[in-house]
Amino acid sequence: MLTRLNRRFLINLLLLLAFIGAGCYIFVHYDIASLFFHKEKTIAFIRSYHPYDGLVFIILQILQVVFAPIPGEFTGIIGGYIFGPFLGTFYSTIGLTIGSWLAFVIARIFGLPLVEWAVRPEVIRKYDSLIQHKGTLLSFIFFIIPGFPKDCLCYILGLSHMKIWTFVAVSTIGRLLGTIMLSLGGGLMRNNQYWTLLILTLTGGIFVLGGYIFRDKCLEAFKNKE
Repeated sequence: MLTRLNRRFLINLLLLLAFIGAGCYIFVHYDIASLFFHKEKTIAFIRSYHPYDGLVFIILQILQVVFAPIPGEFTGIIGGYIFGPFLGTFYSTIGLTIGSWLAFVIARIFGLPLVEWAVRPEVIRKYDSLIQHKGTLLSFIFFIIPGFPKDCLCYILGLSHMKIWTFVAVSTIGRLLGTIMLSLGGGLMRNNQYWTLLILTLTGGIFVLGGYIFRDKCLEAFKNKE
């Protein structure tokens, strides 16, 4: 006889398998993978579902998080291009939050073998201290850094002891700055404000470079502290 805990696990497992199966079907049937690399094709695909284009965009954002190698920066810019900075940020945040939660839960249920399929082993080893310890503050800093592989981090943190609602808060708030910048960049691109876009890109580039340098120092300090 199944206990309450086992029933809950089985239900979660079936839901996740259904989501993965549906995701794989959508990817193959609609050739979704190609959408993440062709701007005009992606824009036309999303707009073709008006007035439900916002929902379609949210689903694309969810898929790009769960399928970690897909570039999230591309979809963030597309959201700003189609919906403008405010709605682009709003829709992106919904999709990124749901996708991050799914990646975290998938990693927690299926464990290291599945995470190694989604994330390169050398990346997992680099952030093994976050798996062994909660590392909430450091994880929040990593989510803030523009250009950081946040989707991979969702899977890695799923192997940690971090509570799920703590993760949702950390990932959602931490992603917000990067999401705003990408949506703003997409809006500037739509309005042909290329000089302002250039300034935004250069500013973002400085943050990315500084973030990567700061990231390694933070990680080393965290490991030494532990």
